[in-house]
Amino acid sequence: QVQLVESGGGLVQPGGSLRLSCAASGTIFSIYTMGWYRQAPGKQRELVARITSGGSVTNYADSVKGRFTISRDNAKNTVYLQMNSLKPEDTAVYYCNKVSGSPLAWGQGTQVTVSS
Repeated sequence: QVQLVESGGGLVQPGGSLRLSCAASGTIFSIYTMGWYRQAPGKQRELVARITSGGSVTNYADSVKGRFTISRDNAKNTVYLQMNSLKPEDTAVYYCNKVSGSPLAWGQGTQVTVSS
């Protein structure tokens, strides 16, 4: 059974940092291009960062470029999102999943709230 478990969210002040983790089980994690998505209240889920299977290529949405860094550890079946210089507009539930093909079962996500 495929399972994605996101963690690391929380409440942070503007300008602060958080590091999210997504642990995968029940699937051959290392072959997938993985991404971090986010969904803010009343908005559609959007892809904010992606990383190729080997970790050599990363891409970012313009809204997070220069502030967020995606990485992965295939030995641990885990993908990370380092978020710096956080802004109130980064407030959302963050999820990880494959970027192409049919998505894996979505995890519960992790809430990130940026507020003073």
